Amino acid sequence: MSQHQGDEMDYAADDYEMAEVDDDMYFRGRVMGDSESDDDDEYDHLDNKIPDTSAADARKGKDIQGIPWERLSISREKYRLTRLEQYKNYENIPHSGEGSEKECKVTKKGGAYYEFWRNTRSVKSTILHFQLRNLVWSTSKHDVYLMSHFSIIHWSSLSCKKTEVLNVSGHVAPCEKHPGSLLEGFTQTQVSTLAVRDRLLIAGGFQGELICKYLDRPGVCFCSRTTYDDNAITNAVEIYDSPSGATHFMASNNDCGVRDFDMERFHLSKHFSFPWPVNHTSLSPDGKLLVIVGDNPDGILVDSQTGKTIRPLCGHLDFSFASAWHPDGNIFATGNQDKTCRIWDARNLSKSVAVLKGNLGAIRSIRFTSDGRFMAMAEPADFVHVYDAKNGYEKEQEIDFFGEISGVSFSPDTESLFIGVWDRTYGSLLQYNRCRNYLYLDSLL
Repeated sequence: MSQHQGDEMDYAADDYEMAEVDDDMYFRGRVMGDSESDDDDEYDHLDNKIPDTSAADARKGKDIQGIPWERLSISREKYRLTRLEQYKNYENIPHSGEGSEKECKVTKKGGAYYEFWRNTRSVKSTILHFQLRNLVWSTSKHDVYLMSHFSIIHWSSLSCKKTEVLNVSGHVAPCEKHPGSLLEGFTQTQVSTLAVRDRLLIAGGFQGELICKYLDRPGVCFCSRTTYDDNAITNAVEIYDSPSGATHFMASNNDCGVRDFDMERFHLSKHFSFPWPVNHTSLSPDGKLLVIVGDNPDGILVDSQTGKTIRPLCGHLDFSFASAWHPDGNIFATGNQDKTCRIWDARNLSKSVAVLKGNLGAIRSIRFTSDGRFMAMAEPADFVHVYDAKNGYEKEQEIDFFGEISGVSFSPDTESLFIGVWDRTYGSLLQYNRCRNYLYLDSLL
């Protein structure tokens, strides 16, 4: 991924701001890293408090984000077309998006797998690096964790309350003593990536910081700096259980390294190096294989114990930032700045099984449901695509809104889908619930 946020961030600021279509258009997208107060953001351009939107409101015709299209000089449909025409995909390799189109699978739209449930305005999801979008994690159908400026927030959709779990704007240091832990801690950590699973939370930072916290314990339990290299951004973190039952996490770093930490012993257990910065890593369900993607068009499948390459993954045309395994352990997916998600079968890697195309830009985040029924892929902004993985990715549900996407997450029981939306005026947390056909109830009518 891009090491510095100079020219790249200028590019992002220009392209990722909500386009100012008319003089009185309400959109005023925030430049990456701006930290205006939440209080200001909760009001629209007419200084009206923007309420949450419920499923009942949406059924009555209210816009799910609360955007008052009827009072604006442009319709939603026209603005959508303008966004599709004007949004510029960030590419490290020029014209990669156009080059990938000929291979893309034609999918049928109109799937109805998850239905809108609530848009929560009081939860402000934010992004610090425009290429890293793994900042939203669900631990149950009612519980979600996300970054909001310098705070990691817990949101309960059951009680509709938010709680600050960790604030990294000041000094953060471990309150437990473990060998290898950086006891002096960190100050003003810029969180680039996040992972939450069960009761463990890991935050990765721009300077290689790793902050570990158990949600059922006070304070921080472990701090580490993966590297003191200048090129030290922690790009992704994955938490998993080893075959022995011990909790581990794997950190992908811009210094070309992948590091495995044992959280039972609180120490570094493996360190693999690759020829290019690693943007994302995914471990197969059986723990034997690793998908490695980064600043190279080709990804690689490697042995998780030795780090040795088993096979290159050839087909993408730009740098990749997302990967995920299907729970069957055979299928996995990779997301790229060439605007595509490729589906692979580990039993035959000569070519990808399918190539799925985005609308606006890079595929920055991919998630499978725990039952393997659906796969979600998120673009940088405006679109999350939910595919019917069980039936060969032939059909999709296209979730359409306006704003940058900070992350997507299915709940472990597959019942909820959370989407973080980052925008100065309409930033929020979207919740969709799985559609269920309870046909047995018809017999009672």
